[in-house]
Amino acid sequence: MAEPILLAEQLRKTFIAKKGMGPKAVVEAVRGVDLRVGAGEVFGLLGPNGAGKTTTMRMLCTLLPPSGGSGRIAGFDLIRDQAEVRKRIGYVSQKGGMERVATGRENLLLQAQLYGMSRRQAVERVNVILARLKIGEFADRKTNTYSGGQRRIFDLASGIIHSPPLLFLDEPTTGLDPQSRSRVWEEVGRLHGEGATIFLTTHYLEEADALCDRVAIVDRGQVVAHGTPAELKRLVGGDTIALGFASADHAARARNVLLHSVKELVIDERALRLTVEQGDERLPIILAALNAAQLPVLTVALSRPTLDQVFLKLTGRSLTAAEPAEDAA
Repeated sequence: MAEPILLAEQLRKTFIAKKGMGPKAVVEAVRGVDLRVGAGEVFGLLGPNGAGKTTTMRMLCTLLPPSGGSGRIAGFDLIRDQAEVRKRIGYVSQKGGMERVATGRENLLLQAQLYGMSRRQAVERVNVILARLKIGEFADRKTNTYSGGQRRIFDLASGIIHSPPLLFLDEPTTGLDPQSRSRVWEEVGRLHGEGATIFLTTHYLEEADALCDRVAIVDRGQVVAHGTPAELKRLVGGDTIALGFASADHAARARNVLLHSVKELVIDERALRLTVEQGDERLPIILAALNAAQLPVLTVALSRPTLDQVFLKLTGRSLTAAEPAEDAA
């Protein structure tokens, strides 16, 4: 098996707590995280605010020294080879890094030259990025005039200015309106299509579902599950099909027809709720069986498990309602 572009083994980070939390209290922000990311993947760390996602990312980007464990990026050790690691990654933080008193173009030129490009090389590369991301029309305005979405796209541009094989995005769409969020998703998808490896953190369920090839769910500094979004959803137990009938008698008869062909069946007066695997494939078969039994269905609804349901199953709490813990980083 090829060496992963990112490997973390039992990565840990502890902090001395802030005042008011007791004498020399230690906060375990990350408690033994294992991660393996292959080249070309979009990999997501999903969890509530304060789960340790940002702290984990900052360790992987060499911005925080681990308290324990080990990691490798593109074959280089996180501790011993920090300069080599930094050459091979792009990093876009939650807050971004644009100088507000400079233009977008000036910010990108500076970033390119910090990565060792000559002035001429930097100008050429910036022009390529501006055209690629379609942001040239406002590149020469001061960034303090940009909307949140415009700033975020320029942050993304700064992260890829040196064509890194691995791009880290920390909560890339937090605080953006739906249109701006969609634009960021589009650009992440484009980068993925061009072969980039992307490691992102998010607490948005739909973001992980839409963008990520694989996801690790993080809670209280630990990975509690990992896999593709589809694999994780199967932990919940299957798809749900809701069927509505004209009468309670029809629903009861339909129950008898379907009882032994589904994983779970619940009847509620004139409605049935079925739990099945591969609901989109099973639904036509179920409807055909009911039609053969002369039991017309008035309403049909198919729903898939959500990543929030996965989080609830694994932790006993809803991800969307999880209490935000303090992230020491």
